[in-house]
Formats: sequence, structure tokens, C-alpha cells
Amino acid sequence: MDRTMWTGGAVSRRGVLKGLGALLAAGTLPRWAIGRASAAAADGKKPNVLFLFSDDQRFDTVAALGNKAIRTPNLDKLVARGTAFTHHYIQGGVHGAICVSSRAILMTGQSLWHAMKGVNEDPLLGEVMGKAGYATFTTGKWHNGAATCQRAFQSGTAVFLGGMANHLKTPVQDLVDGKMVNKRTEPRYSSEQFADATVAFLKSRKGQDKPFFAYVSFTHPHDPRMAPKEYHDLYPPEKIEIPPNFLPEHPFDNGELKVRDEKLAGFPRTQDEVRRHISDYYACITYMDAQIGRILQTLEESGLAENTLIVFNGDNGLAVGRHGLMGKQNLYEHSARTPLIVVGPGVPAGKTCDALVYQHDLFPTVCAMAGVAIPSTVEGKSLKPLIDGSAASVHDSAFGAYRDVQRMVRVGDYKLIEYPKIKRTQLFNVASDPWEMKDLSGEASQADRIKDLRAKLLEWQKKLDDPMLNPDSGEKKQGKKKKGTK
Repeated sequence: MDRTMWTGGAVSRRGVLKGLGALLAAGTLPRWAIGRASAAAADGKKPNVLFLFSDDQRFDTVAALGNKAIRTPNLDKLVARGTAFTHHYIQGGVHGAICVSSRAILMTGQSLWHAMKGVNEDPLLGEVMGKAGYATFTTGKWHNGAATCQRAFQSGTAVFLGGMANHLKTPVQDLVDGKMVNKRTEPRYSSEQFADATVAFLKSRKGQDKPFFAYVSFTHPHDPRMAPKEYHDLYPPEKIEIPPNFLPEHPFDNGELKVRDEKLAGFPRTQDEVRRHISDYYACITYMDAQIGRILQTLEESGLAENTLIVFNGDNGLAVGRHGLMGKQNLYEHSARTPLIVVGPGVPAGKTCDALVYQHDLFPTVCAMAGVAIPSTVEGKSLKPLIDGSAASVHDSAFGAYRDVQRMVRVGDYKLIEYPKIKRTQLFNVASDPWEMKDLSGEASQADRIKDLRAKLLEWQKKLDDPMLNPDSGEKKQGKKKKGTK
């Protein structure tokens, strides 16, 4: 693994452009990959939107963005063709199933606690695109209830309403005329099913005047980490490098050490077991990447690629042995940051952006890029100014929360994590210490910085209606819901 990680300057525009040149020289970059200057197609049509969403994919698992140990040729092409946001944060979760919160945040464009209510009441991204004249389609994991899926999309194939399943036995159904029908379980990998559904949908759009919004939500690389054998063979466990911040156990009780995800490996963790988990994790990502490649190829062959905005994002990260943890129920960088790549009309090729951005920024970004009105219920900020270079930032800090046991704020290079139940604090300089191995909170020279970060944290808590500021708001009850599942 490349130990530079993503710390702003570690992934340079020059480096990405060098990769772009290599792809062009090798003839592996489609002809439509050479960027376009306008924010809309030359003929004035609204762009199509293809939203690709991965499950449990950590931010540093894309080869083109610094991880030399993994193979992601199709995501690499997206990086070369578009703009990669290297500091995309999720806002955490209200219970162990982090992806329920992430998907609600994405579909509402709202912050953590507002989204958990808003997903059942406010306009959803697919719904808004449909009312703006788009043909809307979904496949894959939804995990926010059938009613919201039926409201958000006009059609869907192989929709998985649950949170996790055996990838060869994933129960799916279709969305037809506003109803969920044709419940079934097919004996093939879930991501293959979702790619097949997307390929069929894209082929059906060839020659159609109406733009489409397609939301493709993979279940990989979420456990159980299953992929065809040839993908597992790419990553012999004995050749996997152990991350520098590997620990046999987390140094203290962070409030969620016995959740389901943490029980996927023994206590204390061993390097051999962690190597096996990382091997399987990478295999699943490379397999998902291959399915994305099939979708992108169909997009090109159908003549739709040139006028399609593509967004690739992940719902949350994953520890997989870092800090003695296996899951995502924490606020370290490995669990709070995910990949975000935007490609399409008006998006610069080979660009990286290290501005702090959020998942709920994607709703207004898609709307802004598509020329669709942004609902007043949306709290996120469009990333279009970062894409076109008219702004250097849209947020001055990043905030995260997990249940009532962890809170986080990042301002500049410094990040504060608070554990209110045990009155413990961590402070990291994530620029000089990207692996978060040196806790600075005990240093007297950091006292003023901690004070300032706590003030910023409180500011965020008030702004987002953090239930910790109102003990009677029911967060304890929320925190026990679906604990440890996804």
C-alpha cells in the first residue's frame, strides 16, 4: 500500500494527468473520455445522470489515487476523466447500520439527524429528478424501506431492500408501476445482477429523447466478502501489507467494540487474520470494478456516454484492522471518508480536489449540474464551484457523529474526536499523521487548539440539532435500533 495516502498534496493533478496520458497511449481510454468544456451537451439537452454507489468502500481503495496494492482499472479511468474529491466525509450514523444514515443523507441532501426524519417526509433525489422530466431507475441496495424507494423512482430491477446478504443469495425484487413485484433470489453474485439490470436499462434508453437518472447501488465490498475465485487469487494474503496503524486491540473502549462488525475477527487481532480480511476486501472491490466496467462500456456503445454525468461514491469506509478495529462504527479517517469521483460534461479531466465535502452535497451538485431546481429542504452545498474552479472550498470544517458515544470535528489539518461517555479526547494532525497514530491531546501546547475545536464542534452540534444537546430527544433509543447490522 502507498503510505502517502490522500493528504491534499499526496495526490497531484500532475500525477493524475500522467495516468491519463498512459491510458490514452495504451488505447484503454474511451474516445468520449476526453473532457468537454460546456456544462451541458452541445445540443442543449439535459445530461443523463449515472450514480454509482459502493458499500463499505474506504477512501484509499482506488489505484489511481495512490493505492498501489489494489487493481481498479475502471475507477482509474473515471479518475483520469473527471474530478476526484480526496476528502469526502460521511456524517456518521445513529446506530450500527451506518449505511441507513448515509443513504438517507444522500437521498435527502440533509445532515445526519434531519435526514433520518426527512427521508420519510421530504423530496428525495430520484423523486426530484423525475419531476424535472427525467426517467428514473434504480437497482441494488436501498435499505431505507420500500415506501421511500417507490416514491423516489419510477422503475427498478433487482432492488435489494435489506442491508446485507450472502452475495450469491441476495433477495431482490422489481419496481413496476409503483409496486414492488417479482420477489426472487438468483444464484449469482449480487453485483453482477445489478450490473445486468443497469446494462439492460441503458440499452433501453438508446435513441430516447428523455434524459435518465440511474442509481446503481452495489452490495460489494460489504461482507460476507465473496467474489469469484479469480479475483481472490489476485491478492494472496501472505503478500498483503499490514497498515502502519494496525493494532491487536483498540486502546480504549470507544463505546462500540462488540458490535457485529467487530466480531468478524478474533480478539486480539492477528496480522495473519487481518491480511486475509484485506485480501478478501480488495478482491470484492476489484470484482465490483469489473462490473462498473461493463456498465461504462454499455454507456459508450449506446451512444449515451458523451452527455452523461457520472458520480461514483461510497456509503462509508471501513477499518479492516486499523486501530484494532474491523468495522465502520468509529470516526477515524478510514471509516469517515469514502471515494468521490465526478465525470461528465463540464467536469475537468484529471483534477483532484482536497476541499472538505459531504455526502449531502451530492444532491444539490447533481441538480446544479443537470439544471434542476434544488428543493428548499436540501442542506448540502453544490460542489459545482469546486468542479469549475470558481471556489476553493464550500465548507470550513467537517463534522461527524456516531450514536451518543463519539463526536468529531476537523478544521484545516487538525481533527478532534470526543468520547463523551468516557470523557476522553483525541487530537490528530491528519496532514502530518494521516494514519492517526499520534494523539496530541495531552500536549500542553495544544490546549488552545482543543478549546477552539470544541467551540467549532459545539457550533456544528447546535446547527445540526444534535440530540446529545437534548437528552430527552431519544438518541439512546435510536442508537439501539438495528445495532451492528447493515
